[in-house]
Amino acid sequence: MLPKDYSKFFNPPPYTLPSWFTEQDLDYFASKYRATGFRGPFNYYRCFDTNWELCAAWTGSKITVPVKFIVGDLDLTYAFPGTKEYIHGGGFKKMVPGLEEVVVMEGVAHFINQEKPQEINNHIFNFINKF
Repeated sequence: MLPKDYSKFFNPPPYTLPSWFTEQDLDYFASKYRATGFRGPFNYYRCFDTNWELCAAWTGSKITVPVKFIVGDLDLTYAFPGTKEYIHGGGFKKMVPGLEEVVVMEGVAHFINQEKPQEINNHIFNFINKF
């Protein structure tokens, strides 16, 4: 049984690219994936178990160097259940005692360096400049 307005599944509305991602960018990435396929990007996910095994020696280790954590408020990883509570409720600071600041950039998703390049550069520059 098909929904009443099933035509949208076969004829989706045109998609508008975000302002920070141009047609030229899309063409570039598409040409690379056409040439090599998605094997490389998919291998990142295929190797999850191997990466956990390789990093097992550092389980429980803490990050003690100075840290400024920057995330976008629209990032799906930030919206994942429990993440905000962990970051802002002290759990993150326990594992990262060198955490000096958490910055949640408004209106930004996962690709913060592309979405708000000047703002992210300012955050990084100001953090490094302290040292």
